[in-house]
Amino acid sequence: MVKIEDFGEFTTSWCPGCGNFPILKAVKQALVELDLAPHQVLMVSGIGQAAKLPHYMRANGFNGLHGRSLPAAQGARLANTSLKVLVNSGDGCSYGEGGNHFLAAIRRNLDITLMAHDNQIYGLTKGQASPMTMEGHKTKTQPGGVISSQFNPIAVAVGLGASWVARSFAGDIEHMVEMIKAAVNHRGFSLLDIMQPCVSFNKVNTFAWYKERCYRLPDDYDPTDWEAAMKKSQEFADGIPIGVIYRNDRPCYESRVPVLAGDPLCAREVDYDAVEAVMRRYA
Repeated sequence: MVKIEDFGEFTTSWCPGCGNFPILKAVKQALVELDLAPHQVLMVSGIGQAAKLPHYMRANGFNGLHGRSLPAAQGARLANTSLKVLVNSGDGCSYGEGGNHFLAAIRRNLDITLMAHDNQIYGLTKGQASPMTMEGHKTKTQPGGVISSQFNPIAVAVGLGASWVARSFAGDIEHMVEMIKAAVNHRGFSLLDIMQPCVSFNKVNTFAWYKERCYRLPDDYDPTDWEAAMKKSQEFADGIPIGVIYRNDRPCYESRVPVLAGDPLCAREVDYDAVEAVMRRYA
């Protein structure tokens, strides 16, 4: 039986009150309820405050470059299909520097989960605007207010036919746990965008701001209806829907590559004669 204590307790460098704390708590709780032990999980991240989450858990971990968490996660998943692979990085890392990798991951549909800690700001580098910062928001590097339009990861993911798209809120741990469990259980690429306040550098999108706007999708909402999902993806400033916004049954990448069937690649013997024969063709 897996216990919360199995994932360890570590001193963090997050600011007191940071929205990353409840996300970390929800991740651990979800893994316990899924009965996944630390050795069965790989936590991958890029660079940023959210990307420090793998440092604060006893599990397999990989810290990549800024915006490059998804390629590392996909490579790890291809090498070892027995691992549950969760990516934890911020909105800047995931949608800014990692924008092209985000699009590619949706198209490939490998069985990994991206948890984007979406605080609508760059928290590690002291508060400049991220792709998720709303127009007009004044920051240290945009003193006149942001003039670029806000990125919409939900609409992009739904528009590209991502196989599982959801949102949650760091102020609702129970909801986050259920969403993380559903994302991990989904067979294919799953995006969980988590509204996560930055108490130090974002004085606009606070816990109170999100609590006033976030609402759970009703029970009769149909996440398989693409058109309804596209319409729902446009809701944000006046009301932010949380829950599974869209899902479909696209076959995951691994099921379409015959060589990945059977034992994980990392557990197989290497045929060095075959490797040498291939290399000699390029000599």
